[in-house]
Amino acid sequence: MIRGTRINLRTVGPADLPMLDAWAADPEFASEYNFFGLVPPNAYTPRMAGDGTLSERHGTLLVVLPDGTPVGDVSFRDVMYGPGSGSRAYNIGIALAPEHRGQGYGSEAQQLLAAYLLATYPIMRIEASTDITNTPEQRALEKAGFQREGVLRKAQWRNGGWHDLVVYSQLRGE
Repeated sequence: MIRGTRINLRTVGPADLPMLDAWAADPEFASEYNFFGLVPPNAYTPRMAGDGTLSERHGTLLVVLPDGTPVGDVSFRDVMYGPGSGSRAYNIGIALAPEHRGQGYGSEAQQLLAAYLLATYPIMRIEASTDITNTPEQRALEKAGFQREGVLRKAQWRNGGWHDLVVYSQLRGE
């Protein structure tokens, strides 16, 4: 468990899979910024059979309240900017239940995830991107210690159109 002030992050267990599968299939949980089309039923279940939901290449952690109630998840995946493990960075993402948005949980969860990744892996860079119109997430990333780098023009296909993404990063030592 990674403990924060108002929320914690914890690993995913087998008992969490039905909830994660339901969240993945629910367009309202995903919000307009995280809905990329329908997903097959039981989308998370095969991950547990493989390398689980936490590895060096990718991971999903639950965002939970102090009483243990899950309110969303954070995830990471590796991205490479050259050959060799020294060029590895992590791209992070978050999804919170609609009723738990706008309460500061997102910035704290992303700050905890970034601290965990920097403490666990020999990386220099953690990055995140969000739709150019998603100002709440941009504020959350800035509050979590990320710096805006620029705009990736028409980088994401979602909801029938191309969308610009704002890229943020946090470097080791910042």
